[in-house]
Amino acid sequence: MKQPSPSVPRVLVLVKRTSYRTMVEVEKDARVKSLLAKSDPTVKFLRRSHEHHEETRREVRSALAELGAVAEFVDGPRTTVVGAFDLVVTIGGDGTLLAASHRLGPDTPILGVNSAPDHSVGFFCAARKGSVLSMLSAAFDGTLKRTILSRMRVDLNGDCLHNRVLNDALFCHTIPAATSRYILEVTNEPGDAPAVEEQRSSGLWIGPPAGSTAAQRSAGGRILPLTSHKIQFVVREPYTPGGVPLRLAAGTVEEGGSILLRSKMREAKIFLDGHHIVHDVAMGDVISLRRSDETLTVLGLTRNGRASSK
Repeated sequence: MKQPSPSVPRVLVLVKRTSYRTMVEVEKDARVKSLLAKSDPTVKFLRRSHEHHEETRREVRSALAELGAVAEFVDGPRTTVVGAFDLVVTIGGDGTLLAASHRLGPDTPILGVNSAPDHSVGFFCAARKGSVLSMLSAAFDGTLKRTILSRMRVDLNGDCLHNRVLNDALFCHTIPAATSRYILEVTNEPGDAPAVEEQRSSGLWIGPPAGSTAAQRSAGGRILPLTSHKIQFVVREPYTPGGVPLRLAAGTVEEGGSILLRSKMREAKIFLDGHHIVHDVAMGDVISLRRSDETLTVLGLTRNGRASSK
């Protein structure tokens, strides 16, 4: 087999499996098919989003062929990345890029293509249907802006659970209606004495700056600059029966700082970048969260999620 020239870009394309494909075409879910047949509002955009997604897939394939790239298409963003690539492209939304980012080290840039912009926020996705060729061309010639994002490392009892958390971690009781009980320790910088507080709440959001526009913000946190090295924590619905507010309801730690959680619950969980990666946490377990040494390079990303050149 002839090997590609060193000047020919090698591209891995990770493609989302749409809900329509999963539930209707693969699983043949009778309930969903019945709702579609009745034009039920709960599935109103299911088929249309799938069609837009497939059109975008064809556009990406055509653009890569026109640009002379060697491309490998793989369905499912959680696949194991094997081999070296000059660029990883995701087709889907933010969840697709998040899932793919867990497979990538700091040296492989990623470009997100929002395949259904009418129904998806696509904050991390610089490209979208209709702009793929120009965005890929800019990525190949080096004119598409590169943004280096911090990621977060999460340890449980000294063992690393994940070193590439891009969006956030959610720590809470296994049962959503139950109170989360824990001891929070915040060390802003190495050598500082930790601030400690025993808390009861609905749980905590903790994450790097890339996730500060999502759940952290919704819970009352602040939006951090994308290139910041801080880690932010935000307590969800703090329980303060005496009316005295928590001292550590929200805050950030510097690059060398850390956040420690000591579980007072027999059954708790920590969710990493969504609901697909989840670990059980028991009473007395200790979770440590801090900035990871593995960054992520995202192409075309700006504060408002729109494409940007250098």
